[in-house]
Amino acid sequence: MITSLAPWHPTYAPPSGPVVLVIMDGIGLAPPNDGNAVSQADIPALRGMWHDHASLQLAAHGTAVGLPTDKDMGNSEVGHTIMGAGRVLPQGASLVQRAIEDGALFSGETWQQVIAQCTGAEAGTLCRSGLSPAVHSAPCSAFRGGRVGQAGAAGCAWGRVQRLRDGREVEPESALLSLDKLEALLAEIASRPDRDYRIASGGGRMRTTMDRYWERPDVVEAGWKAHVLGEGPKVSSAREAVEWAYADQVSSDQQIPPFVVVDDAGEPLGTIEDGDAVLLFNFRGDRAIELSSAFEHEDFDFFDRRRRPDVLFVGMLQYDGDLMLPRHCLLVPPTIENTVIELLSAAGVPSFHVAESSKFGHVTYYLFGMRSKPFPLATVKEVSSGGLDPAAHPEMKAAEVADAVIDAARSGEYRLIVVNFANGDMVGHTGSLPAAVQAVEAVDAAVARIRQAVEETAGVLVITADHGNAEEMLQWSSKTCAFKRDAKGRLIAKTSHTLNLVPFVIVDGRHPPGYALRRDLARPGLANIASTVLNLLGYAAPPEYSPSLIRPAPEQTEHA
Repeated sequence: MITSLAPWHPTYAPPSGPVVLVIMDGIGLAPPNDGNAVSQADIPALRGMWHDHASLQLAAHGTAVGLPTDKDMGNSEVGHTIMGAGRVLPQGASLVQRAIEDGALFSGETWQQVIAQCTGAEAGTLCRSGLSPAVHSAPCSAFRGGRVGQAGAAGCAWGRVQRLRDGREVEPESALLSLDKLEALLAEIASRPDRDYRIASGGGRMRTTMDRYWERPDVVEAGWKAHVLGEGPKVSSAREAVEWAYADQVSSDQQIPPFVVVDDAGEPLGTIEDGDAVLLFNFRGDRAIELSSAFEHEDFDFFDRRRRPDVLFVGMLQYDGDLMLPRHCLLVPPTIENTVIELLSAAGVPSFHVAESSKFGHVTYYLFGMRSKPFPLATVKEVSSGGLDPAAHPEMKAAEVADAVIDAARSGEYRLIVVNFANGDMVGHTGSLPAAVQAVEAVDAAVARIRQAVEETAGVLVITADHGNAEEMLQWSSKTCAFKRDAKGRLIAKTSHTLNLVPFVIVDGRHPPGYALRRDLARPGLANIASTVLNLLGYAAPPEYSPSLIRPAPEQTEHA
């Protein structure tokens, strides 16, 4: 049921121009140091707005965004989902962990279908595909006491793992450590009579299977060839593939080429075949949707599959509620009703959403409450990333994205404009500190142009981030109180997200604006942004929303 929007406060007049919400992906707050690309960047526009306008620091990780603990890093999916939902909701990691703890994960109908598919006279192989433990999946949901052991105990004789390496949200070269743990578990299961559990194929996430928004279909195709067709570099073990990649100067697990494990005769240990059950254990949707589509959709033209095995394909969660993709999942995430964009659309308030390809789904799919179809009055625009390497082109498409925002603001058609700048996150993940500095500077230049257009149209500019990344580009040792170095004395890059707070600034040229920034909230976070945006537009937030970051203050002159 859609909640009706009511006026916020009788003395507050909303701006005549649009409210523009700028989400600087991966640009958090941290003390200046040699590893902080944000503090090293020449960003006069952002620094000026931070110092000249009332600002706050927001929590974008852990329990503040629905993750299990405050040791859990935030990410783009979670950040945009919570900003759109307007309240803290359990996210994928929390839902999966809870389902394991209460036994729901292994008692549902879908899990029983998996077991039935992989037992009996015509038993298929249980194929487990997905990323090594990180923000797309989790240790508790991946192996320890999890589905592999459950399947072996239930009588599934054959098990194959298509293991994708991270190196992006975790240590860049940590594959061998987690690989040894997985191999030990598979060997333990295979020690039972009539059990054969092994790693069959894999690769690094940026080269194998885990593309998003169909920006790089060739990445998904490379995974399809390895997992389904058995085509790719042949190795005797997953360890051999990793060690070979390291020897070939691959400095991050995310760039490990796709590989196929073969037996003594040179034949693949296990391709995905008719009658198998394929369990995609990622709980995050953006890099799971494409593989799901390749297995489930009859009409598919992103690459030539050559053959599509008849399998029971199961997702950890349902990754797209509108498309019902995949059809089978272990957990059905709760529907997110009354997202801020849904409420505005129902109230007749048009919005505009823009980002480049790598983050387009975040200002649409996730912001809409994990729905692929835009709401009636939500206009979306994708700026093609053009396949550019973020490390080589840290400016990415920030200028073109800013152009779209400026055009939308000047058109007068939209009351809310939401934009994501991908630079801080995408370049931060490369581990290149110099490139990350340039990336942040590109965002600053783009935001400066947007600010001018917002002022020209008598609008309000809101600036924030979904999580941190670029502010920590080097690994820090709490034991030595120094940056970590490798055996050759070289500084070790940090490619993952962070646990840092993120900025929040409102730039409003009205004097007085009719409100003041609140500083009495115990732990303000991303969930508070939706109420704030509604208030700025002149609407009261629904009671279930987290409190606004502003309060009516008609007599105040504090410039928020």
